[in-house]
Amino acid sequence: MKKILFAIALSLSVLATQAQTKTTPAQPAEKAPDEQDGLIKEYFSQIMGVALSTTSNVKLFQFVYDWVGTPYHFGGDSRKGIDCSGFTKELYSKVFNLTIKRNSRDIFSMVSPVRKDELQEGDLVFFKIHSRSISHVGIYLGNNRFAHASSRGVAINSLDDGYYSRYFYKGGRLLDVFKKQLEEEPDDTNTQ
Repeated sequence: MKKILFAIALSLSVLATQAQTKTTPAQPAEKAPDEQDGLIKEYFSQIMGVALSTTSNVKLFQFVYDWVGTPYHFGGDSRKGIDCSGFTKELYSKVFNLTIKRNSRDIFSMVSPVRKDELQEGDLVFFKIHSRSISHVGIYLGNNRFAHASSRGVAINSLDDGYYSRYFYKGGRLLDVFKKQLEEEPDDTNTQ
């Protein structure tokens, strides 16, 4: 249902743009993608409850939108079922072109801790749920909201929710040393 609504909204925005170009003088071609991005950002802002600035990463929100509702499966790494670290790893791979570790505790070893009030879009959020060690990870979207694979499946929640507020441990930003290392590693998938 979400994807149908998104397709309708996208189609209407394209039709509106086409109708405008027929009744107004021709606009430079580079404005159309900006207008399209603006409409997409507005749409995600409404459905995800996140205020999207002009610098927001549309690819990040599109990825999250596509995965919302995917069932939870411990150790899973596909649309049939995925866990929190698998979702985070997949997101970082597809959105940021970075390969991170697979376990939430191992991922934490790759970040520089960030206070809750300093979190930025794309940062990681870590939780200690019924444990003394990190047991859950998600991706910060802005406006105190984050995406993650919970026991109910991939969802967007607020850090202000009582449950997540109680178990929140720290935010984290991928260390520059790991970013450089990951960017410099050769891609083994293209070798034969």
